[in-house]
Amino acid sequence: MKSLIEVLSSVVQVLDESNIPYLVGGSVASSLQGFPRLTNDADIVADIQLDQVSKLFAAFKDEFYVDEQAVRMAVLARRSFNLIHYDSVFKIDVYIPDEFGQQQLKHRRPETLLPDSQQETYISMPEDTILAKLSWYRRGGEVSERQLADVAGIVKVQGQRLDLSYLREWADKLNVLDLLDKVLEETR
Repeated sequence: MKSLIEVLSSVVQVLDESNIPYLVGGSVASSLQGFPRLTNDADIVADIQLDQVSKLFAAFKDEFYVDEQAVRMAVLARRSFNLIHYDSVFKIDVYIPDEFGQQQLKHRRPETLLPDSQQETYISMPEDTILAKLSWYRRGGEVSERQLADVAGIVKVQGQRLDLSYLREWADKLNVLDLLDKVLEETR
């Protein structure tokens, strides 16, 4: 059975072949940038256009449960849809970028996720991973301590390399500046 990273790599390959700008964020990114943890899903921001939906559906339908109409609606509404890998049941959440997602795509950076692989996968920068996780935490009713633990792990590992002015600017725009300040204070 494929690992989550192998499943993610097959999705990334389709996005690369389709010339769709994307990045991997969420727990996969925070595990690379902070403290590793197990997860059964992955988050991708992908700038999919309406005229690409049918081709993507055809590329994914044999390996993943995917609903073409759900993909189409997600693209139109600038929301998300799921890909569920048949064999492993790993879930890939694909988010169509909003303004912040577009910002994330500008700063993505390539990394090699699988040993002995030449495939590069675009990952969100640590600051954007922090901001996205704080936003998810706020939108989720501020109950997922896992999101805050992921953020704290990134802050501890990245330390002085973090661009605090960028973080504060976007945290203010995303209405999570209070959460950012709290995490920064607690990780000092």
